[in-house]
Amino acid sequence: MELFINQVLAGIATGAIYACMALAVVMIYQAIDHLNFAQGEMAMFSTFIAWQLMQWGVPYWWAFLIALVVSFAGGIAIERALFKPLAKAPVLTNVAGFIALFAIVNSVAGLTWDFTIKQFPTPFGSSPFLGSQLISTHQAGMIGVTVGLLILLYLFFQFTRIGLAMRAAASLPESARLVGINTSWMIALGWGMASAIGAIAGILIAPVVFLEPNMMGGVLIYGFAAAVLGGLTSPLGAVVGGFLVGVFENLAGTYIPGVGNELKLPIALALIITVLVLKPAGLFGRPIVKRV
Repeated sequence: MELFINQVLAGIATGAIYACMALAVVMIYQAIDHLNFAQGEMAMFSTFIAWQLMQWGVPYWWAFLIALVVSFAGGIAIERALFKPLAKAPVLTNVAGFIALFAIVNSVAGLTWDFTIKQFPTPFGSSPFLGSQLISTHQAGMIGVTVGLLILLYLFFQFTRIGLAMRAAASLPESARLVGINTSWMIALGWGMASAIGAIAGILIAPVVFLEPNMMGGVLIYGFAAAVLGGLTSPLGAVVGGFLVGVFENLAGTYIPGVGNELKLPIALALIITVLVLKPAGLFGRPIVKRV
């Protein structure tokens, strides 16, 4: 029973990171109806920025905040420069754009900081949380930061004018334009917020997986699995899906014979396929209906 509880808590901790990544994926999907295959690389690049600032002597939380600001501005710049001109382009053109962005960001990070593994500090420490061996202080910190972020996002989208405008632009763009909402800039703000949320995921997971240009590849796949499981049209579903995928991954690696750590990633891919076949809209997503 102690092993089971330990795996569940560890799964919730890593699931918090998957929830952040899934939320970033869903925000961009709702804005432009495409999956951002470069979301993980953008998060990795932001994490490197935070690491570089700390190497220059900037305190952790200042480096954290500066990296978020740079990520937010970078997300807006990428949308304005690359994906706004592709707004009416075919789907494959957008996919090619995402793949190109993936390769460019990964290569620039490798050229700038090389591909050697670097240690990334944690402000939470790694000692047992509240004296318990079941969860570390870093894992507890990951969960706390993620839950706080989700509460802030809920308040933003429910009670602020910009948040309500972004929701309107994502769900009913034509109607939003008629009432004077600049849907183009709402999409850009969504990109900026998604980039900042991805940066949080990268900074929190870096102490666990270590820092290098390919660190977010697996995390992005788990984020996709979480978004598909919860529903690509539901931010709440993305969060719930993230926690479910984290717990399921840990329990499968522990209790299913032959799985171990090596086969956890294929399980996430199998989960994506299974959900798409059985319930394409996800657990919380709404079926997309188009008038013909």
